[in-house]
Amino acid sequence: MIQKLSLLVLAVVISCAAFAQDKKAIKTSKTITKEDLYARLEVLTSDSLEGRETATEGQRKAAAFIAGQFKQYGLQPIVPEAGSKSYFQRFPLQKSQWTDVYVRAGGTKLENGTDMLYFGAASTAEEVTAEVVFIGDLAQAAGVIQSGAFKNKIVAVRAEDARSWRAISMQFADAGIKGFVVFGGESDTQFKAAVDRYKNYITAPRLGLSSEGRSSSEGPFVFIVSPDAAKGFFGLSIEDLMEGTSGAEQPMASISFKAERTTEEVITENVLGFLEGTDKKDEVLVVTAHYDHLGKRDGVIYHGADDDGSGTSAVLEIAQAFSEAKKKGNGPRRSILFMTVTGEEKGLLGSEYYTDHPALPLSQTVVNLNIDMIGRVDDAHLDNENYIYVIGSDKLSQDLHLLSEKANKDYTNLALDYTYNDENDPNRFYYRSDHYNFAKNNVPIIFYFNGVHADYHRPTDTIEKIAFDKMTAVTKLVFFTAWEVANREERIKLD
Repeated sequence: MIQKLSLLVLAVVISCAAFAQDKKAIKTSKTITKEDLYARLEVLTSDSLEGRETATEGQRKAAAFIAGQFKQYGLQPIVPEAGSKSYFQRFPLQKSQWTDVYVRAGGTKLENGTDMLYFGAASTAEEVTAEVVFIGDLAQAAGVIQSGAFKNKIVAVRAEDARSWRAISMQFADAGIKGFVVFGGESDTQFKAAVDRYKNYITAPRLGLSSEGRSSSEGPFVFIVSPDAAKGFFGLSIEDLMEGTSGAEQPMASISFKAERTTEEVITENVLGFLEGTDKKDEVLVVTAHYDHLGKRDGVIYHGADDDGSGTSAVLEIAQAFSEAKKKGNGPRRSILFMTVTGEEKGLLGSEYYTDHPALPLSQTVVNLNIDMIGRVDDAHLDNENYIYVIGSDKLSQDLHLLSEKANKDYTNLALDYTYNDENDPNRFYYRSDHYNFAKNNVPIIFYFNGVHADYHRPTDTIEKIAFDKMTAVTKLVFFTAWEVANREERIKLD
């Protein structure tokens, strides 16, 4: 009887302890409000920040604002700098810009951003003349390209799907191909629409990590031209070229081209705020969002309210919530690093730099929760805005996935959509935000994402279009998930 009573008392104590922790989390979460999120996002999307493009004055102003918020909350700076500690993890980037890029064929000169798109990495300050051979559809030709049959040669291929264009340099970087002429798009009209869409991206300065050690000539030349341009290159229509690829002789032509660019070194910074844990302080949860966007182009500001002002505002709000909890004696058992990273829009540069130069050991980093676009509703969810795409939660840890689902069930009850978690999804969002650099280093991750919309990467991604009720609900989901990760007894297990 005494033993049974003891067990009953123990069960009640455990139950009360669990309930007390839940009660503290719920009470703390009430500090996360749509009014606060709006106030933070209003600053991040202000005209004075000019779209927060990496390594610009606007981005530095955003960094100063975020660091000021971290300091106000009482988060610690942990980056060594001049004998002290800083909130800024500064690092160099190589800034390059294409200045003179064209291709000549059959007496016609095609200019970058007007008649063609240059998606290559290679450069040359002098005009080059070379033979080009047409080898058919990109998908069909991939195996032949990888075989080395066209090593050190320039090949022409057909690729209707624009999603493949940007991947060509990476996909065939090791195949020894000197260059590609890609007849892109289903029609000339569709190609011209793609030029209008990509020209700012193509002609704008590019940034890369200086430590990458990449030479200016690495990778193939990649010229994307219209299907109608086939006649100027080969004297045949694209349809005739495709029919002819099954013949014994492959069509060949002579072209001249140039891809000249300038380079310089610039400095940018991630912003880190550290909240020390209690009895498990050597283990670290990292909460991230990228605070850079596309900047100002042709006098028009790309404010990036959803991408990723929404995620950055959420990180600030979650940081404040945990800071308030700690002031009241309810701080997390594990430490939490709140980090807004730069250079995401330029190729996940800030998170790559951090994981290559971590301020805290990656071996002690238990989880990364990454927030990138949580303030809008995509076309698939117009009938219910209370959803979020969850990506990557089960890639490295089923333990984390189950915790994520339970946190949602216990606290927020959002619709968790796993559509983009499918490895075969053509959008490949798992590889396209900052969590991926943690995942590459075997750190379990969750990526929170609302999906794309008509204003994605456009100047119309502005604050008045943000669904703040939805954004608040998702921010709370991330907070509760972080609370559970930071306070549970056992570290999240890797599969």
